[in-house]
Amino acid sequence: MRARLRTDGDGLTDHEASARLAAIGPNAIRTHHARGWSVLVRQFRSPLLLLLLAAAAVSCFVGEGSDAVIIGVIVSLSVGLGFVNEYRAELATEALHSQLRPRSVARRDGAWTRVDVTTLVPGDVVRLTLGAVVPADMRLVSTVGLECDEAVLTGESMPIEKDIVPIAVGSPVDSLTSCALMGTVVHGGEAEGIVTATGPATEFGRIAIGLGERHEETEFQVGLRKFSLLLARVAAVLTGGIFVINLVLERPLIDALLFSLAIAVGITPQLLPAVVTTSLATGSRRLAHRKVLVKRLMAIEDLGDIEVLLTDKTGTLTEGRISFEHAVNVRDESLPTPLLLGLVCTDAGHDHAEAVSNPLDAALLEAASARAQPVDEFRTVAVAPFDHSRRRMSVLVDGPDGRMLITKGAPEQLLAVCREVPEHATRALQAEFDQGGRVIAVACRPAPDLDTVTPDDERDLELVGFLVFLDQPKESAAAALSRLAALGISVRIVTGDNAQVAEHVCDELGLTGGGTLTGEEVDALDDDALMARLSSTRVFARVDPEQKTRIIRLHRRCGRDVAYLGDGVNDAVGLHAADVGISVESATEVARSAAGIVLLDKDLGVLADGVVEGRRIFANTIKYVLMGTSSNFGNMFSAAAASAFLNFLPMLPSQILLNNLLYDAGQMAIPSDRVDEEQLARPSHWDIGFIRRFMLFFGPISSMFDFLTFAVMLNLFSAGPELFRSGWFVESLATQTLVIFVIRTRRSPFWRSRPGRLITIAALSVVAVGATLPFLPIGGELGFVALPAGFFAVLLLMVAGYLALVELGKREFYAHVEGETQPLSAARSHHQRRLARRAAVFSHRGALRHP
Repeated sequence: MRARLRTDGDGLTDHEASARLAAIGPNAIRTHHARGWSVLVRQFRSPLLLLLLAAAAVSCFVGEGSDAVIIGVIVSLSVGLGFVNEYRAELATEALHSQLRPRSVARRDGAWTRVDVTTLVPGDVVRLTLGAVVPADMRLVSTVGLECDEAVLTGESMPIEKDIVPIAVGSPVDSLTSCALMGTVVHGGEAEGIVTATGPATEFGRIAIGLGERHEETEFQVGLRKFSLLLARVAAVLTGGIFVINLVLERPLIDALLFSLAIAVGITPQLLPAVVTTSLATGSRRLAHRKVLVKRLMAIEDLGDIEVLLTDKTGTLTEGRISFEHAVNVRDESLPTPLLLGLVCTDAGHDHAEAVSNPLDAALLEAASARAQPVDEFRTVAVAPFDHSRRRMSVLVDGPDGRMLITKGAPEQLLAVCREVPEHATRALQAEFDQGGRVIAVACRPAPDLDTVTPDDERDLELVGFLVFLDQPKESAAAALSRLAALGISVRIVTGDNAQVAEHVCDELGLTGGGTLTGEEVDALDDDALMARLSSTRVFARVDPEQKTRIIRLHRRCGRDVAYLGDGVNDAVGLHAADVGISVESATEVARSAAGIVLLDKDLGVLADGVVEGRRIFANTIKYVLMGTSSNFGNMFSAAAASAFLNFLPMLPSQILLNNLLYDAGQMAIPSDRVDEEQLARPSHWDIGFIRRFMLFFGPISSMFDFLTFAVMLNLFSAGPELFRSGWFVESLATQTLVIFVIRTRRSPFWRSRPGRLITIAALSVVAVGATLPFLPIGGELGFVALPAGFFAVLLLMVAGYLALVELGKREFYAHVEGETQPLSAARSHHQRRLARRAAVFSHRGALRHP
């Protein structure tokens, strides 16, 4: 291992860097900007809208202008609402993204300083430390045990050892051992390098630009796609059958075609894209007010899927403000104090506190008691940097008493390489653990024969003492953990800290139940044995990044949706591996970059708010889906059946489209509806089989009352075509609109589950408009005639009977799924599909998340 080296130059000056930045551009693959045109184009990707546009084109071609106008209004409403809501969400995301600025340590004007990674330019000298994401392509000029994880570029799971030996120009990416490449992660050691390429010119950038803007499809989007396919199949069967029936009955070809298209359009919930976007945008704005950055709109729904939360301790359950408390000296006064030796043994030396990446070292350097220590009497000769396997670091220094090796690290690992540990030192260590202190052990030995230092030299050390740090639990964390538990989320601590310290924090926060597994115990268990222990473990202590990733992976293999909340440099891999990666505003830059969701408000309760918001969005979306598919299916089935025995069309194509336009417009208030507590208590997922059963169960109930309406209109009112169509239009609109009050809840409606004010006003307004339309002048243009007063008395009875029968049917239907907390609980196979998709796009996700 080489000694720590320094480049000859002082790097660039700020003036030189600014000039190059102006000429080359920012060091970013792409930035998050809200682009109106791209948002508008996305609105037309829905198969439902494409079906509407096809129907409008056919209507124009055959001269049915009123049909084309109504379809145009539907498309404009759907696209307009979707565009406005999604564009507003994009603007909010852009504003929040500006608050997250990754930084890197570069040498400017002869001094190490932290700079925004987007301002790095070729020629900058950059320092890399453990856990850092390499901010640009770099030629290495000094390395100390550097290893980089290059899976994001090569797919290679093992870290690659780096050196400064020149390589041939044009060598493949996996052979660039003297280079550190943008987007890779420092797995071990440290280095300094000169930036050679930035932004799109990097290897990372070329891959990311080639991939374009594609994102991994979320489970929510998969469900929407499958739902659209279900509707397409149902619409195809109904449309084809109706078209054949009308041709057999020798009706005009154009009338048969238009009626069939109207049925196809009528069975589809045309405003579903707008409802989904409105729900997500509303949730995004709510969370934005709470300072939650959701990097992708669909990620809000992912929050609602969380079943297990694995969280680091520091910065999430604790304040994240580590402070040095005191030092414990366990040896005689002839040796330097543990405080002095700890100051000398830091990850960046003791020359510049701002360049220190380790928060414990930073806290030590900032302590008032550190300022009086004679650190200038020591000169660093070589360094063996910290790594997660041995959990310690060493420096070789020249001091007043000659050359000395100083080692500090986790007490368990450091005490194992000390030649003697006094009993009083063990008691002192235990006392600090019992008080919840975070303890670092310090040891040393004379080393006159060493010129470099390797981990093999860390032996026969003399324990000097302990450095004690404190990180207080957050006052809000206990309430937040209680809320998460109430939401059915199992919270488990995954930390690199000592088990007793982690248990102490758990006890203070009321996170009870379950035992503790250490990293050593995790390694001793095979996958099956560890999976059996997961549900009974509340703390995983002294675990390294690989062990964290394994724990996450096995939780997911158990069929659980896993969120990982971390804030440290060693949490990046875990954040990528989880279903939902979450970090906090105070986290290290690498953790914020790896996370899909960043809590800018340090209150952990915001995470619970996000979970509730995700579940609320899903619950309200499903209300629209269930109501729309069941009532639309029933009405269109009724129309298909009626066209077979009537000598006229039961409803004109333009009337069918108008009926759906009014109905869907009233349902735009669904995203604001109240959601029952039991719908928020557990995560829910798309279940297309459940939707199909729901449609086939409740659709015939709707058709039953349609047939009753047919009988009333033909026998009681002796209706001709115009009166028949007018009566059925009003009845079908009233029943399918008002059924929302029954379908929206599994409880008894109104008294045990009150609907939101907006949905109530919207539904009643739509029914009022439908009932009034036949009496207005425009009604005649649309083929309607005034209805007799007696019809409305019959209508009230039919609506009341319909809602009562649906309520009875609902209780019977849900009695068969009573074992499910939510009607749409997921089949476990969706996790295996998600794992496969995530594995296929792992490198792509990393590319799009950097910087």
